[in-house]
Amino acid sequence: MATQQTRSLARFMMAPSVVLLFVWMVVPLAFTLWFSFQQYNPLNPIRDGFVGFSNYALFYSNPAFLQSILNTLILVGSVLLITVIGGIALALLIDQPIWGQGIVRILVISPFFVMPPVAALVWKNMIMHPQYGVFADIARFFGGQPIDWFGQYPLTAIIIIVAWQWLPFATLILLTSLQSLDGEQKEAAEMDGAGFVSRFIYLTLPHMSRAITVVILIQTIFLLSVYAEILVTTNGGPGYASTNLPFLVYQKALLEFKIGQASAGGIIAVILANIVAFFAMRAVGKNLDK
Repeated sequence: MATQQTRSLARFMMAPSVVLLFVWMVVPLAFTLWFSFQQYNPLNPIRDGFVGFSNYALFYSNPAFLQSILNTLILVGSVLLITVIGGIALALLIDQPIWGQGIVRILVISPFFVMPPVAALVWKNMIMHPQYGVFADIARFFGGQPIDWFGQYPLTAIIIIVAWQWLPFATLILLTSLQSLDGEQKEAAEMDGAGFVSRFIYLTLPHMSRAITVVILIQTIFLLSVYAEILVTTNGGPGYASTNLPFLVYQKALLEFKIGQASAGGIIAVILANIVAFFAMRAVGKNLDK
């Protein structure tokens, strides 16, 4: 049992890391908040002074703002739905005693190690290309017309790419949870005559609930900042069809050089992320308390 002296020593040893992490988080946020109330252009670095909430008003009045919020929520919700359901299915499949199980597991988790820009380029030029892509060849093989994914369904294409990248993560976490299920419980359920569906609904799924909430929490935090896949594939278009909030901030900062509006958008994104994280943490806390 830890004494007061060892606790004090532990706090003292952790203090430098905690202070460094605090500074690393707070300083950029403070500068972003400061610039959100300023009018500043890096090409003409003359700060015109305090402009109040004008940058927030201009960012909100942008025609792409509400569309970007909607696209962000659709992207996050769709990817979570695909990865959680797909992760559960793959975890159940990989958990079965099949030949080459180790190789299959490596192949399933391998997409998670591909950098987002590289994955987006592969999907854009080799899989979803309307003339030379794999999907186009499959459509022509069955007598159909190839689909211009990034022209007709840009947001759907982004969702597919991002879900492909995050599916291995969900599968790995859910597989770990599935393998921690007590074998005696499964045997008892089988002896009681419970079929696969009943065992899954009343035994497996409740056991995996904690892992599912952790997957949702972690993925939500990262999915709210998806950017590279949009830049490489659709560049936010056509129009604002695939523009999400992080990409809109990028446009304001590095294309239009409106640092004040971009900073205001960044603060709005932080607030949105904290709101989502708050409800996700409450969901995680309820499941962990069970």
